[in-house]
Amino acid sequence: MASRGSQTVSFLLFLSHMLLPQVAKCRAGISAVIVFGDSSVDAGNNNWYPTPLRSNFEPYGRDFFGGKPTGRFCNGRVGPDFISEALGLKPAVPAYLDPGYSIADFATGVNFASAGTGFDNATSDVLNVIPLWKEIENFKEYQQRLRAYLGEAKANRVLTEALYIVSLGTNDFLENYYTLPDRQSQYTVTEYGDFLLEQTQNFITEIYSLGVRKISLTSLPPMGCLPLERTVDLFQNFDCNEEYNRVAAEFNVKLKGLGIYLNQNLPGMKIYFSDLYYLFLQMIQEPATFGKLPHFIWIAMHHPFVSILPFLFICFHFYALLFIRNCG
Repeated sequence: MASRGSQTVSFLLFLSHMLLPQVAKCRAGISAVIVFGDSSVDAGNNNWYPTPLRSNFEPYGRDFFGGKPTGRFCNGRVGPDFISEALGLKPAVPAYLDPGYSIADFATGVNFASAGTGFDNATSDVLNVIPLWKEIENFKEYQQRLRAYLGEAKANRVLTEALYIVSLGTNDFLENYYTLPDRQSQYTVTEYGDFLLEQTQNFITEIYSLGVRKISLTSLPPMGCLPLERTVDLFQNFDCNEEYNRVAAEFNVKLKGLGIYLNQNLPGMKIYFSDLYYLFLQMIQEPATFGKLPHFIWIAMHHPFVSILPFLFICFHFYALLFIRNCG
């Protein structure tokens, strides 16, 4: 079954557009784009991991270079790819586990993300995906390989000057807390959010100790408006789940505060909080504000049966509304 989190629109795509003015100013100062996260940014690592949660079949990838699926949960590129290109780096950030790439390919960008994962290590167990602690271990291995390839001094400059994109958290609530009994028996939803913030702080503190200094920390989307959340309860007329949206909004306030706190307490750290919740919500509620929808469409690829039974995929007329991948 497809991960509920794999429904998340690539909201880092929106971030890439929001960052373009800043990108133009600091373009020369970013050496690489390095990515941690879930399906919102996964570039195909799950293809090389023993999990059923993959997107290595059509129609995924139909608008990617060559028109073939890459493991991105998207018809084309994901947000970090656009950001990398805008920075004058490669047009697509490669997945670390893809054996088709070498350390030379990773020298200006690498993606450790795994669809279905979360800040809570228990979340990765749901669909046997790569836990966040393993993403960190892969990052450590990458650092060693990069130093062997570039030399200590040059590699350290690349690592310090890189932009690190962190995008996850939705699966913790939708795949874990609201789906399974364990965390609900331990925490209220507010307490669980606070637990996730502790895990986030631990994660950022650890990668800080490994030389990370520039982080784009992405908010949760209005997760109650994701397609599956709007279809599981037929008595709600396909409306957004407002409880889930409220939880996401409250978590985002605390997440932003955590970023401010860490900026003040970790010397040299620059965490840029990318709050895309209200932009995403506005696109749902006021689509006309954003003009004519492009033809690149994020469709029923994220129907719960599609990942496990790709042969059941039917076009569904490529209905667009918001859930699109405006990709190239």
